[in-house]
Amino acid sequence: MTTSSTNIDYNAPYAQEVRSGGFFARTEAWLDERGKGAWIAAMVLGFIFFWPVGIALLAYMIWSKRMFSGKCASRRHRHSHLRSTMESSGNTAFDAYKTETLRRLEDEQQNFESFLKRLREAKDKSEFDQFMDDRAKRPTNDGDDKEEAA
Repeated sequence: MTTSSTNIDYNAPYAQEVRSGGFFARTEAWLDERGKGAWIAAMVLGFIFFWPVGIALLAYMIWSKRMFSGKCASRRHRHSHLRSTMESSGNTAFDAYKTETLRRLEDEQQNFESFLKRLREAKDKSEFDQFMDDRAKRPTNDGDDKEEAA
């Protein structure tokens, strides 16, 4: 028995949330929750019991970039965190405060990035000016070098 508002299977042993998707989607989510080690263990077991399964898991891990990303579960948590910041809490005062704070932080970030850009430009200009000063102080023997080369 499930209810649409909570999406909980009350007949399950510990009344866990019902995960949507097919067997493969649930298995992928389960392995992602446990991290890269679980993917590698599943691949090794696949090679031991039936080698085509191991090859299929290895190909999927490489294709989905799970093999080299380092963090399987972090993607899942990052997306859920991003989604939670965009959702309304139901309290209009808090939502207005959150929106204003996020806008203020974005403005501060833009100001800081423009400050860093100006700082880099000033550093580049001072380095270029120093180069030009050093070049101007260097003795010019352009005419002598051309005569010696000929």
